[in-house]
Amino acid sequence: MSTTTSRTPAAAKRTSSSSRFDSALGWSPGWGTNMVLRIVLCVLVFCIFALPFAAIISGAFDRNSSPTEITLLPKTFTLANFEAASQQGLWGYLLNSLVIAGGGLLLQMTVSVFAAYSLSRKKFRGQALLLLLVLMTMMLPEEVIGVPLSLVLGDLPLLGLSLRGSVLAVILPVGIWGFSIFIMSEFMKEIPAEIEEAARLDGVGEFRMLFTIILPLCKPALGVIGIFGFMMVWDQYLLPLIAANDPSDYTLTVALSVLRNDTTVGPGVLLAGAVMAMIPSLLVYLFLQRSMIRGITAGATKG
Repeated sequence: MSTTTSRTPAAAKRTSSSSRFDSALGWSPGWGTNMVLRIVLCVLVFCIFALPFAAIISGAFDRNSSPTEITLLPKTFTLANFEAASQQGLWGYLLNSLVIAGGGLLLQMTVSVFAAYSLSRKKFRGQALLLLLVLMTMMLPEEVIGVPLSLVLGDLPLLGLSLRGSVLAVILPVGIWGFSIFIMSEFMKEIPAEIEEAARLDGVGEFRMLFTIILPLCKPALGVIGIFGFMMVWDQYLLPLIAANDPSDYTLTVALSVLRNDTTVGPGVLLAGAVMAMIPSLLVYLFLQRSMIRGITAGATKG
């Protein structure tokens, strides 16, 4: 009796994708020189990216961590570095960073969605010029706008208010980012106009059109701008520095930079703070990685 084996469509798709990838790199399937080269390259890439993380985590939990010695496992496991970090107020700075990152990301994604909807689904005079102006904001380094931004935050035009010392002084400036607007705008342009026309025949209004039809189709793009937007806000250094009135207003990024120049603070405390700063970014990426990968692959396969 003969038996036949059949592969599922998913398995066949994975095999086909792997074959195309191998062909693009000039590799042949099966064991041999090419396979050994692939393993060596994978191990090399893993070491380049993973070993620094392992060294940071190891030093954070090591009682006698040294900046001149890299170890992958702590010699003497301890939580004393995190206790010392707590005494330095790093948990409070972490809370400041989380509030600013959460509020800034929410505002940034909201502005990006509305701006992208207007730029991609509507036609008006000066549309291309407006998009160009939005993209030009990405070309200005922070050092160029640092002084004007400091003056504006100290004396808000027309209102005469000072935002320094408040989280709004950091949240409002990061609420508009040209990168997020551009990504959402380009993704929304690819949505077929027939979907929108059919919805309008059913009497769908603008807000319902955006939130129930257009936005659900943009989940991959939302994942992309969510990850990159969070990293953009989380890594801010100059803006929280000029917006602070007191050291208690610092974010974790600024606080670690200040503690780095303090000779009384050991390297283990700094590594513990680095771990605290690293965890939120990793969690955001793990939570949104599927949407991000779908967004990147969707943009790569269009056309």
